[in-house]
Amino acid sequence: MTVLANAGAGATPESEAQGRRTVPVAIAILAASLPMFMATLDNLVMTSALPVIEKDLNASVGQLQWFMNAYTLAFATLMLSATTLGDHWGRRRMFVGGIGLFTAASIASALSTSAGLLIAARAVQGVGAAAIMPLSLTLLVAAVPEAKRAMAIGVWGGVSGLGIALGPVVGGAVVDGFSWQGIFWINVPVAIVAVPLAMYALRESTGRTQPLDLPGVVLAGLGVFLAVWGIGHGNDDGWTSFGVVASLVGSAVALVLFVLREVKTPYPVMPLRLFRSRSFAMANVIGLTFSIGIFGAVFLLSQYLQIAMGFSPFEAGLRTLPWTAAPMIFAPLAGLLAPKLGLRSLLLAGLSLQAGALFWLAALIEPGVTYGSMIPALLMAGVGMGLTFAPNATAVLVDMDAPDHGTASSTNATLREIGVALGIAILTAVFLAAGGALTPLGYGEALTPALKVGGCFVLIALGAAWFVPAQRR
Repeated sequence: MTVLANAGAGATPESEAQGRRTVPVAIAILAASLPMFMATLDNLVMTSALPVIEKDLNASVGQLQWFMNAYTLAFATLMLSATTLGDHWGRRRMFVGGIGLFTAASIASALSTSAGLLIAARAVQGVGAAAIMPLSLTLLVAAVPEAKRAMAIGVWGGVSGLGIALGPVVGGAVVDGFSWQGIFWINVPVAIVAVPLAMYALRESTGRTQPLDLPGVVLAGLGVFLAVWGIGHGNDDGWTSFGVVASLVGSAVALVLFVLREVKTPYPVMPLRLFRSRSFAMANVIGLTFSIGIFGAVFLLSQYLQIAMGFSPFEAGLRTLPWTAAPMIFAPLAGLLAPKLGLRSLLLAGLSLQAGALFWLAALIEPGVTYGSMIPALLMAGVGMGLTFAPNATAVLVDMDAPDHGTASSTNATLREIGVALGIAILTAVFLAAGGALTPLGYGEALTPALKVGGCFVLIALGAAWFVPAQRR
């Protein structure tokens, strides 16, 4: 069954007038990137606050994971739907609506008095973010002249990476200076600035109109949810327990049915025809596997700096800066260099640095390790992230027609967010299976195998990068 969103296609007189108005490129980049930064920041902004929230709300380790995964799963599951609705109702309208919903859910998160309420509010936050992330790139591409598009995508990629990576720093600073609730209140003034800026600088547009494939949305969301649930409960309930086995089998069945549905339906939520493009297909393999390895590692390392090394939330976040600051410098640089050096060479370099950094950190982590010895590996990971974000975002759109830009970018963003959720679940499962615990003496040697597994996923992304076309066409 499909549901048709009621909206007319085509630009409104207001949007046509706006299309004739010249908006400075820097303003357009800011208008598209600021809400996206807010949404990506909240991927990991809680990592520095988790030890504090655990005590305040009496949360379990499983609930700590769901504080993160409720957001990323809603984010990932609904991005393609939000793009489809944006094509009908207007991309800017959907974008601004997503900002409003995200902000309202941030307020609800700040006011939560139990772990269950916070998980629910985080899920609604993810729904709002789903309308922000993919449409931000689509609106930016439409607002920037083609000659400056590579640079704009580079900056956008840098801001995206910075938002995810700066989450622990911002979260730690706010928790130390105010309270854990403050990490959600800071979204309110950002939204107050972002909404009028988007209305001024970004043109309203519509895309290819088609019905919303609700069965496809449900099957995809169910498949990912069951996979994360089964992986997250494997160690506690037993990997051969009925609940875990049923979840993993159900996930596989749902995902197979999803693919079959997308092949047969005339209005797929994720058009499989897009994967005929080698550049698009490999960029999505990279986005998924790189996110599993890197962001699962970030989740565990942020806890390690606080719990095992004794730093405060802000001190721990600050010490991730060698990792988090580098993408803002190197992602725009990679965007500028991509037309000259080719996407493949930049992706190979960036992913090699990240895989090497994770294996290096795995070798360093042992009782008595000093933070100073970790700095080179953290910096290496940050440079690698900066060299990956923009080329991968560009590779997604290389072969796409303009009407497919929204669907293509949202497909890639969906798989990246699925990677974040799976990465936290998989690497935490490896950590716990190796005898680890989130206590000062509970890390032992358990973090090492988790980081190695993360490095192996990045190596898979590195293998996919070899098949990305060398030059942008």
